[in-house]
Amino acid sequence: MSDVWGKSKDKIAMKKDENNYAFIDSQNLNLGVRSQGWKLDFARFRVYLADKYNVTKAFLCIGYVAGNESLYTSLQSAGYICIFKPTLELPNGDVKGNVDAELVLHTMIHLSDFDKALIVSGDGDFHCIVEYLLEGEKLLVLMVPNRKKYSGLLKRKDFLPYIRFVADGKNKVQKKTTEKDKERPQ
Repeated sequence: MSDVWGKSKDKIAMKKDENNYAFIDSQNLNLGVRSQGWKLDFARFRVYLADKYNVTKAFLCIGYVAGNESLYTSLQSAGYICIFKPTLELPNGDVKGNVDAELVLHTMIHLSDFDKALIVSGDGDFHCIVEYLLEGEKLLVLMVPNRKKYSGLLKRKDFLPYIRFVADGKNKVQKKTTEKDKERPQ
């Protein structure tokens, strides 16, 4: 099977000087990976995006929770541009901070700044931006966090050549378990 550039499905045609941006649904990425029994090393993932896909800027859309400032600082130090969404604490104690609008908005704000976009999410709410990028020949990759659990809206025939799975790079992006991690309850 070939993609639109005439390359095999497993190889994305890129030039070394390409200026590609990633737009990441952090919660979908984090929960999608964890649901498969492993943890993502966000710093290693940022390097992976740069090395494999020539991602020069990575926008991480994330709900802002007071008290998590050290997490946000570490993500920014790893090279992410954090796009914060205010969160709400629900009556049951859960925190809600849906970042869908932020991801789509920032993709559109920066549309003329990048050559191709890499979208990281398995959420069908991003169907519209994936479709728009594909039609404009601006879609590089749709990276899905969980191969077994992602929206049927993203399984369109014309999207399939662009889909990659985070677990395909697991050996490069998995968080290494330390002795301290083993002692900590999950």
